Amino acid sequence: MSSPPPHDHDNERPAIPEEAERERQRIVRALSELGFALPGSITERMQRCGKKHCACKADPPQLHGPYLQWSRAVRGKTVTKVLTPEQLRRYQPWFANGRRLRELAHELNELSLTTIRTLERWGR
Repeated sequence: MSSPPPHDHDNERPAIPEEAERERQRIVRALSELGFALPGSITERMQRCGKKHCACKADPPQLHGPYLQWSRAVRGKTVTKVLTPEQLRRYQPWFANGRRLRELAHELNELSLTTIRTLERWGR
């Protein structure tokens, strides 16, 4: 039987390893530097229209576009907005921040999982 994990008995919080705490602080600093963040992804689409004799129906087709589409999930449903090139230019930093936010949240989750495994002496 293994011994119980180390704890700070004053407030019953586990004693976090210094390296894990330094990494958590790095993630928190990076989060604090983010500005506005938008979820979802941007795709460029070429499309056919509904007109029967349009060039987009030819062989080879001359598709309409490109259209810039922003897609994201809202309450489990995909929501899509068409953006102008100017809107994409204006909000591109917000989309980049959204990606960075997701990366940092993933890093914090992984760090937390690794740390609890260490503290509780669990295997993978």
